[in-house]
Amino acid sequence: MPRLSEVIAALDALWPPERAEGWDAVGTVCGDPDQEVTRVLFAVDPVQDIVDEAVKLDADLLVTHHPLYLRGTTTVAAGTFKGRVVHTLIKNDIALHVAHTNADRADPGVSDALAGALDLRVVGPLVPDATDPEGRRGLGRVCELDHPLTVRELAARVAERLPATAQGIRVAGDPEALVRTVAVSGGSGDSLFDDVRAAGVDAFLTADLRHHPVSEARAHSPLALLDAAHWATEWPWCELAAAQLDEISDRKGWGLRVHVSRTVTDPWTAHAASHTDTSGAPN
Repeated sequence: MPRLSEVIAALDALWPPERAEGWDAVGTVCGDPDQEVTRVLFAVDPVQDIVDEAVKLDADLLVTHHPLYLRGTTTVAAGTFKGRVVHTLIKNDIALHVAHTNADRADPGVSDALAGALDLRVVGPLVPDATDPEGRRGLGRVCELDHPLTVRELAARVAERLPATAQGIRVAGDPEALVRTVAVSGGSGDSLFDDVRAAGVDAFLTADLRHHPVSEARAHSPLALLDAAHWATEWPWCELAAAQLDEISDRKGWGLRVHVSRTVTDPWTAHAASHTDTSGAPN
């Protein structure tokens, strides 16, 4: 069985920490480098439900996309929910490792996994990484559909292929407009509107779209916008990452047992549909 330090070295080769954004907090949060690793769990969020799942699974390593402490802390007291996560991990000899924006920019990365889940053909990165001479790394992906779909049909495909959430898929734009090219970005993507417009695509799929950026984007162009739940757009990466570690384990003869959490950690739990009459606000 490999030691934790060996597994982390393999993960850092897939998602080098130096490629993370400067504000990000990636890497190993807790864990003994000499500890043996036999079972690994991948998930989006390092929340208590996921940590409890790792305990039940008897995992030695939990790999998440989102950081536990993004902005630092002065306490890991168990009376705080993040402190309780740390206490549970350490008491059960479970290491925690985070790959966030370094996994977003990887080749393949988070947006490749999102495109793959939707059967989209990746043409290239939406925001290329200037340090990649091959032009494959970067934020987001520009994709082509196998055949044109209406915006309504594309939204239905997204709703069918991504994990179900209370939000579902919101659409801004003409539902009957044809889509041949689409940009995708797992996670929050409304900071990328300039890059999306420059790419000349027909639609943009991302998460966490806000009123004012969407209103301004719609005023700029007929670009269709599809807004999915943040967690749902990033969950496909867990399956991609698990498959990558599986391949490394087989090649090195480690015999790791690699799992993907299917626990829904999207914070939204219910949705009440509005009336279909959109003629105006109530009197």
